[in-house]
Amino acid sequence: MKRTAVVTGASSGIGEATARRLAAEGYHVVAGARRRDRLEKLAAEVPGVTPVTLDVTSQESVDELAASLDRCDVLVNNAGGALGLEPVSEGRVDDWQRMYDTNVLGSLRVTQALLPKLIGSGDGVLVMLTSTAGLVSYEGGGGYCAAKHAQTSMTETLRLELVGQPVRIVEIAPGMVRSEGFALTRFRGDAERADKVYEGVPDPLSSDDVADAIAWCVTRPAHVNVDRLVIRPRAQAAQHKVHRVSG
Repeated sequence: MKRTAVVTGASSGIGEATARRLAAEGYHVVAGARRRDRLEKLAAEVPGVTPVTLDVTSQESVDELAASLDRCDVLVNNAGGALGLEPVSEGRVDDWQRMYDTNVLGSLRVTQALLPKLIGSGDGVLVMLTSTAGLVSYEGGGGYCAAKHAQTSMTETLRLELVGQPVRIVEIAPGMVRSEGFALTRFRGDAERADKVYEGVPDPLSSDDVADAIAWCVTRPAHVNVDRLVIRPRAQAAQHKVHRVSG
């Protein structure tokens, strides 16, 4: 029987690229997101993709997803995102709450709902898409860093709690990725500020680069667990060390 992969946040960026890549690897991909029109377009372009309307901040929506699945062999918890770059002293509580609910509690809801199916598959893989922001903090990133640190901690805890079960727990922590909408959302639609994040950076990572890393981790032999894969562009040596060229 064809293996099933569930990808959250699959309507754009890394999630969409991952859905395309896993379908190319032979998986039946259940692509979940709120923007159903984007998912329908994806499914029309890529054989093997099934669109599912999903809001990871809604328990009812997550439960409906779980009930619709006969099996789940791979789960990619990708839904998330950043809002704002204010210092902690000026951070908006509703932004922090939204980031926590999407990145952390969203991953928790989907993981809890699909974990029995992952274990029942006999060779499940749970991929948590975190960030280097979950490993190293930076100014202006208080809310996002806090959420991603929490997600990283949940991933580490899951690996400890599930040792001995037939499921692998993989964390993918990307650095600078020029993915559709990420910076634009962070800057509340200000395209000029969003573009400046990548200004002068030769070849930031693309969504396809991250999808490639996810696919590699997922397709390792069943006894091989990639605990954490940190992936950055060559131009980024660390959170605060980015090579930029002028002109």
